[in-house]
Formats: sequence, C-alpha cells, structure tokens
Amino acid sequence: MEERECAYKKLEETEEKAELLRDRFRLSVIAIAEAEAKKQGLEIAESVVACISDLAFKLTELLANDVWLFAQHAGRKSINMEDVILSAHRNEHLLGLLRSFSYDLKGKEPKAGKMRKRPLKEDTRVEAHK
Repeated sequence: MEERECAYKKLEETEEKAELLRDRFRLSVIAIAEAEAKKQGLEIAESVVACISDLAFKLTELLANDVWLFAQHAGRKSINMEDVILSAHRNEHLLGLLRSFSYDLKGKEPKAGKMRKRPLKEDTRVEAHK
C-alpha cells in the first residue's frame, strides 16, 4: 500500500510541475504577444492573446513529441540538434534558421572527441617487425 501512495504522490508532483510550466509558458507567450502588438501600435483582445497562448503551447507539445520520436527512431534516448532540424522539414524558412543556428553553435563549441594518433614513420614500423 505504501508503494502505491508513494507512486501517487510522485505523479501528483509531476502533474503540478507540468501545470506550473504550462502556466509560465502561457504567461511568456502572452507577454511576447502584447509586447509585439504594442511595438506595432496595435491593440489585441484578451481572447486573441489567450488563443495564441494555447495554440503556441499545443504546437510546442507536438514539436516535443515529434523530436522525441525522431530520436527514438534513430535508436537514441536523448534528443540532439539533428532531431530539432528534422522536425522543421515542412517549413523551409524555419529549417534554414535552425541549420544556421546549429552551424553557429558548432562553431562556438570546443572540439571534443578522440584525438587521432600521428601515424608512425615507416622506418619505425619496419624496425619493430624485425
């Protein structure tokens, strides 16, 4: 019984965190929409802002699911930039922006990985076999 209660409590905490993130996301979208409207000298109805906020959240959920599926299809447990780029395949403008952003990031990243060993001189290899 104790395990079930613990699992239920963890589920409640996860749902609370998800709801908090949802609310913060929506508030951010609302702030951006209102700022852009103000910049353009426009007024925007609260119902329109709420609709934009909901739409942005739903699109983000779909994007997250697509990216996760691309990573899973590639046999990976983590999402990488290629998955994000692949998710934009229907929107050429966004695809170009993401590729450009990716190249910029790659240029700023320190090069990590295996260092290639310098090849041995032939003289050394021949002497070693004698």
